[in-house]
Amino acid sequence: MFRPMRRARQALPESVCARILARGTSGVLAVLGDEGYPYAVPLSYHYEAGRIIFHCARQGHKLDAIRRCPRASFCVIDQDRVAPEKYTTLYRSVIAFGTLRELTDEAEKRAAVEALGRKYAPHGPEAALQAEIDREWPGLCVLEMTVLHLTGKQGRELVGRPAE
Repeated sequence: MFRPMRRARQALPESVCARILARGTSGVLAVLGDEGYPYAVPLSYHYEAGRIIFHCARQGHKLDAIRRCPRASFCVIDQDRVAPEKYTTLYRSVIAFGTLRELTDEAEKRAAVEALGRKYAPHGPEAALQAEIDREWPGLCVLEMTVLHLTGKQGRELVGRPAE
């Protein structure tokens, strides 16, 4: 179902891809938008155990697209440094492919949005996190992407170097 990487020597092991997803703070979600046009939107996220969590409003282009077709991809750029002296870019990135669903179970949704909050404010007071979630709860939608395929690639100049 998923194509093999053409430049397999530059492929990242799945364990490195998972670490990149876990430490990243933003990525681009791509879905099948209106009239078959791709719709790609930058989002904050939380990755854990083969699933990616996003939050959004209860309506909009992204949700309409997901309800029509739950298949999506999500790209995170881990490194992107231009090396003008080499006429290249030193890059490392990951693409996750999977299916999206809206979390409707209240406990599951709450746990997911708490994980998001703790990722972006790891030292914040728990009471402040809970108050923010309570304030946003009525208009909050939480999406979960189940990762079916994970792939990563790095520039050939980075092959053999550790991915920090």
